[in-house]
Amino acid sequence: MSTDRPIPAAHASEEQPRNPLHGVTLEAIVTALEAQYGWDGLAQRIPVRCFASEPSVSSSLKFLRRTPWAREKVEGLYLFMLREQRRSQTRR
Repeated sequence: MSTDRPIPAAHASEEQPRNPLHGVTLEAIVTALEAQYGWDGLAQRIPVRCFASEPSVSSSLKFLRRTPWAREKVEGLYLFMLREQRRSQTRR
């Protein structure tokens, strides 16, 4: 049984309980990646100018919001970082 009505906000989190990107802003993702890898590390992993030349969170957000392929790479790196953090915690 399918409806065309929008899902109320209260039920939105129930729709994607296992999606690690759900509810995480692009700004939070870029900030977390920069804290983990630094701008140089980000530029090595994802070679785009917004990470290599005068990097900032605001310039990166502007670029990533207009460039879907780059945003997908950033989101993928963020998911990889989360997996690596979980692995290192379980090894302890």
